[in-house]
Amino acid sequence: MRPTDLIALALAALAAHRLRSALTLLGIAVGIAAVILLTSIGEGIHRYVLAEFSQFGSNVIAIQPGKTRTGGVVSGLPTSARPLLPEDAQALARLTDVVAVTPSVWGNAEVSGNGRLRRTTVYGVGPDMLRVFNGRLASGRFLPVEEIGSERALVVLGAKLERELFGSAGALGARLAIGNLQFRVIGVLAPKGQFLGIDLDDTAFIPASRALELFNRVGVNEIDVVFREGASASRVEAHLRDFMLARHGREDFTLVSQQEMLSTLSDILDVLTLAVGALGGISLLVGGVGIFTIMTIAVTERTSEIGLLVALGARRSSVLMLFLAEAVVLAGLGGVLGLGAGFGIAQLAHALLPALPVHTPVGFALLALAASAAIGLLAGLMPARRAARLDPVVALRAE
Repeated sequence: MRPTDLIALALAALAAHRLRSALTLLGIAVGIAAVILLTSIGEGIHRYVLAEFSQFGSNVIAIQPGKTRTGGVVSGLPTSARPLLPEDAQALARLTDVVAVTPSVWGNAEVSGNGRLRRTTVYGVGPDMLRVFNGRLASGRFLPVEEIGSERALVVLGAKLERELFGSAGALGARLAIGNLQFRVIGVLAPKGQFLGIDLDDTAFIPASRALELFNRVGVNEIDVVFREGASASRVEAHLRDFMLARHGREDFTLVSQQEMLSTLSDILDVLTLAVGALGGISLLVGGVGIFTIMTIAVTERTSEIGLLVALGARRSSVLMLFLAEAVVLAGLGGVLGLGAGFGIAQLAHALLPALPVHTPVGFALLALAASAAIGLLAGLMPARRAARLDPVVALRAE
């Protein structure tokens, strides 16, 4: 029997029981739509998170105090680790392949100026901060290179903080208080936007030594190092480790490369995307059970038809292929319908909620279609084999 004849007969058989076929098709369609929708959201979040971290560049290595390789996060508990100092950052800047270094210390403080008061995040950084974190100035200049410990009380404001304190008047040259210290505004950063819910524009940047004084701290939170494009990350990391070992006498620090963090983060997000896709796949299994049930009923109802086909000379393999074709066509149509519905719902969700990142991966869409066809094939196999094995004489008497 030709493939075209098989498909024509399968469509005719499905059309003869429209309601039953439509309900079964709907079960597969819902499963495919769920897979497409969930994986679209999962992949969208995956891309969004990686893009958020990648905006600071991929050739960055962070040095943090304390040996905390499990996560590179300082617990805040008392420790014998030697603190990281601005002097460490200054020394690291002289190493081969290192193009920019900034110490970083942060905290929350009250910022007052122009008769207004606002509590926000204050960062203590070095002159290379813009180069390290791909920042840009909107006006003025950034913190100048000065001798450590003798830095002037200068501050650069984020775009939102300037707007909240000074409105449209402009902040350049103005004086403001951060905590109990006085600063003069010398620059305003270009808007940077949000980073995982953190408003990077509602910030103030002061010299690291001044921040240590402001927050009454001994050492900085971390030192961020940017290495030359094309340089080996592992080689630079080993060089940094050896240098810090020589300065500190022991490995009381942790190195975390941006590439390593992005790789780990990508692996975690891949697992999450597969997990949400698997949740949608449960609906596909339910649809497969529906196809199995419908095909079993079809074999029972069409026993005499099967007997007549075999009596007229149809081979048992043709009977097997006929029922398999019905199951695959049913699942395939449901897959196409579900694919369109899932993609449409995903785009509608993104249109209604622009903040929700959505991306439909082509690979998942093709995999979902293949899965629907495979489910139809597997679900229809046992009923089709049963139909092919019927005795034609017994089958003709079944009426």
